Amino acid sequence: MLPSAKVIHVDTRGAVILTEESPETRDSRGIYLPNYIEPVSHIAVDVGGSLAKVVYFTRSPEPPSSPSVIATRGSGTPSNLSSPRSHSPSECDASASANANAGLRHASTNGTGKRTNGALTPLVLSDPQTHSYPGNISELTGLANGSLVRDTILRRTVQHFPGGSLNFERFETDSIDDCVEFIQSLIERSAEVNGVSIEEMRQGVKIMATGGGAHKFYDLFRGTLCVEVRREDEMECLIEGLKFITLIPDEVYYFSDELIQSVSQSTGASSSAVKIDGPSKLPMPLPAANGVLPRPSPNPPAYAVTFERNPTPQLPCLLVNIGSGVSIIKVDEDGKFERVSGTSLGGGTLWGLLSLLTPATTFDEMLAFSEQGDNSSVDMLVGDIYGQDYSRLGLKSTMIASSFGKVFNKGGSKRQFSPEDISRSLLYAISNNIGQIAYMNAEKYNLERIYFGGCFIRGHAATIGTLSYAIRFWSKGTKRALFLRHEGFLGSIGAWLKNISASEVDEV
Repeated sequence: MLPSAKVIHVDTRGAVILTEESPETRDSRGIYLPNYIEPVSHIAVDVGGSLAKVVYFTRSPEPPSSPSVIATRGSGTPSNLSSPRSHSPSECDASASANANAGLRHASTNGTGKRTNGALTPLVLSDPQTHSYPGNISELTGLANGSLVRDTILRRTVQHFPGGSLNFERFETDSIDDCVEFIQSLIERSAEVNGVSIEEMRQGVKIMATGGGAHKFYDLFRGTLCVEVRREDEMECLIEGLKFITLIPDEVYYFSDELIQSVSQSTGASSSAVKIDGPSKLPMPLPAANGVLPRPSPNPPAYAVTFERNPTPQLPCLLVNIGSGVSIIKVDEDGKFERVSGTSLGGGTLWGLLSLLTPATTFDEMLAFSEQGDNSSVDMLVGDIYGQDYSRLGLKSTMIASSFGKVFNKGGSKRQFSPEDISRSLLYAISNNIGQIAYMNAEKYNLERIYFGGCFIRGHAATIGTLSYAIRFWSKGTKRALFLRHEGFLGSIGAWLKNISASEVDEV
């Protein structure tokens, strides 16, 4: 019987999210963990219907220069980020691992000048029984117990070499071969940097796969990479990823309560102006005349962004994972979870329909279109029906009465609509639908904290604004929509946190 995966315990003290270098890396910047010590050689892959997400850990004495190899196309610039590191177990460890540090720094670039984010730690180096050393090590060191010296050197240069980065990459599932090629090059580069054979490197590398593609592409990963592939439960990985990532400072963010309560009725501030790159202060909008929150409108007001700088585990909660479809998961205080709802209208729906209706060929292009659009030319609003607000029911004239309601023109010629307007209308339609379903489930299970994850969000302000505004309005301010800067990587993070020790494998 195969052993079950164990959860890795990661020291998150002093964790820092790396500076963004490109709009494409807004949800895939690395996380530097200055105090994490234990060697890790496995790679996590979460393969969904639209995207494949990869997470892996590399040793680095300082934060690496680039948060994403793929997104920046090797155009990263040196980082000026610095953070305190643990000096445990002693200062002498730093000098003992000087050669290893130099090798990892060298690994930050390749022959083409592209950033490579360091290398994996081969498992063979963390196991004194499997790695060869000179037979005269006692003579070389002048000490009688050569085995003890060897083990001490290993502990200092590998296990007690503090600092490293959790790296994130994503690929379109239709181009899964690119994902496999990236992992293959990572394994080969790691073997070269660490001075071990490719066979020894492969023995220590495991692919922790989750998502539907863990089954669909199992043979591809195992056959091409020649490494062990473990398939992990998708929902369990999502929850483990959520519990871990919410402990990272400045990872969780939300639109501040103060600004929601004083939101302006005007739409002078564009939702695309909201900064979600890190802690920042935005100007306060003018307070509403009557102090009443309006219903979700075609142009949700922009709020300041508040980051949780001193995070603590916040359970119970509701996790709304928006990928190709949507899964809504209730998480209890003890970490037990249950998928309680969902919808087939998710990111795949938006991506698919906009592929048919607009010239956009990538999800980022679709989001860019939506930022420039005016959905009121496509959607039928309350004002189009009543000519004014419907105050008795609390409906503002700007509220969407029917998504795409103006497209049909009975008995007339077909009207032409811009890709930008279509994109914004459909984005609001999908987001509002998800927001209301999420609220109803949170209300049903009496949960105040609602986390939104999945690659559908991608740090896009209009999407975040719509979801946040809907939750706060329908709950009358009693519930909050929470977002994650690594929202699309929960499953792969959860899979990375799982591992099987070599001793367990040997016993099977």
